[in-house]
Amino acid sequence: MSKKRALVSVSKKEGLIPFVQGLVDQGIEVISTGGTKKALEEAGVPVIGISEVTGFPEILDGRVKTLHPNIHGGLLAMREKAEHQEALKTHAIDPIDFVVVNLYPFAETIAKESSTFEDAIENIDIGGPSMLRSAAKNHNHVTVVVDPADYEGVLAELTENGSVNGETRRRLAAKVFRHTAAYDAMIGQYLTEAVGEEYPESLTLTYERSQSLRYGENPHQKAAFYQTTLGDQSSIAQAEQLHGKELSYNNIADANAALEIVKEFAEPAAVAVKHMNPCGVGTGESIEQAFNRAYEADSVSIFGGIIALNREVDAATAETMSTIFLEVILAPSFTEEAKEILTKKKNIRLLQVSVEANGKSANKVTSVQGGLLVQEEDAPQTDESSWTVPTKRQPTEDEWTALKLGWKVVKHVKSNAIILTNGEMTVGVGAGQMNRVGAAGIAIEQAGERAQGSALASDAFFPMGDTVEAAGVAGVKAIIQPGGSIRDEESIQKADEYGIAMVFTGMRHFKH
Repeated sequence: MSKKRALVSVSKKEGLIPFVQGLVDQGIEVISTGGTKKALEEAGVPVIGISEVTGFPEILDGRVKTLHPNIHGGLLAMREKAEHQEALKTHAIDPIDFVVVNLYPFAETIAKESSTFEDAIENIDIGGPSMLRSAAKNHNHVTVVVDPADYEGVLAELTENGSVNGETRRRLAAKVFRHTAAYDAMIGQYLTEAVGEEYPESLTLTYERSQSLRYGENPHQKAAFYQTTLGDQSSIAQAEQLHGKELSYNNIADANAALEIVKEFAEPAAVAVKHMNPCGVGTGESIEQAFNRAYEADSVSIFGGIIALNREVDAATAETMSTIFLEVILAPSFTEEAKEILTKKKNIRLLQVSVEANGKSANKVTSVQGGLLVQEEDAPQTDESSWTVPTKRQPTEDEWTALKLGWKVVKHVKSNAIILTNGEMTVGVGAGQMNRVGAAGIAIEQAGERAQGSALASDAFFPMGDTVEAAGVAGVKAIIQPGGSIRDEESIQKADEYGIAMVFTGMRHFKH
């Protein structure tokens, strides 16, 4: 029986030398190419060059080196088939029993700001996926390793048993096809974006598991957290956890909601979120003042909430937050004093993450039974040139401030959504109601006396004048809404009746 052979060609070199030396120690011959061959030779590991196997030199700057019958014949031959064995013998092809391959660093290449289109194309691997797929298809006979994390287990099994069992080979083959599918998906996405195709005829998305979760929304639901291969730095997926218990499914969902809201603000701002809705948003001259206002906005609902801030957390702010039960605090940074204060609480999660809006248009993907809904994100809007004032009274300067704050927040509240603000913070939040006047009633009730002189923001137009009526009775002095209802005139007349200044934005912000 001929010696067993392993073909090794990797871009990720971590753990390579001891693993391949372990294969050699088990009597396995090693074939290798290019940089991998050089690394093995420098480490003193005996290695056979690919050209010695193919009888053909590497050509076209290394683009063609493993695409050869002597390689793929050795990978695809079924050991139990006499005609396959006869073909190998006729063409002097030796079987290959192990394939250790990972691919050109396409993701790492396109992630670089200096990367060009030509750089990306050159980092599309051809031979690597071909070898991986051949080996994985023939996993009954070939052990294929694409992930350095599997080196130790494969070597331990080989050392102990003299072979790798069928169950392990099948598991490794499945990982290969996931790996090559993800690789192709990245390339497809890159080229699709390069040609400006917004919604192609087929959509292949790829994500990497970031975290296994104890459970989902409820303890009886299994869950995991996956992140995009090329993640936005200003995202929960890229956050660094500095302290606290492992994040739960609901923590991640709520923290994402809080982060998206706080990105709306340039001035110091603090956002408190419960169950995907903001319960309090505050702004101020300092982050401490902003947090205090977010707390005052709803000092009951903030209990057990998720807090996002867009400035470094200082000691004074940390001291205040430490007196409240909070699940998660996320911010761009924490002073050492702030960390010392907050980490006294064993379970609180502290997340450090960029809160800069990147300005790029991105897609939001929502799963439905049997499919996906894909839409452009409702990104922060700064263009106010199309806003109009149809009422007799124009908003005052203070009212404009309050209206703009409300308009930034209301888009992040489940529809039907109504927000009341005083220019410094939210004072009432009506979320997820089946009718708009019901949402207004909740916001007004929560605001209480603070409704007097406040501004109201609505995510969609008023189908009739009842919401304006409720606002007028409560003492609201300014309203911002999309407009566009066939009964706009009824709302305008109601606003004029109560001396309310009303702004039409021409843009709806439903959030289902």
